[in-house]
Amino acid sequence: MAKCQITGRKGLVGMKVSHAHNRSKNVQNVNVQRKRFYLPEEDCWVRLRVSTRAIRSITKMGLKKFVEKHGISLESLKK
Repeated sequence: MAKCQITGRKGLVGMKVSHAHNRSKNVQNVNVQRKRFYLPEEDCWVRLRVSTRAIRSITKMGLKKFVEKHGISLESLKK
């Protein structure tokens, strides 16, 4: 199952129910993309697997501020 590296969002599991009330598992995965972000403070690029919602927030706030908001250090992302 796909997972966002910053926010930790994972897919949801539910039931698909037909008109005859036959039930089967249904998985809704998160839209996770591989994206490169530039860190001007460190003068380097970081490649992350992040959800599209997180990409929008990073574009608006900046990567450093967004990562600090979620309690993750930049050093752990620079592997």
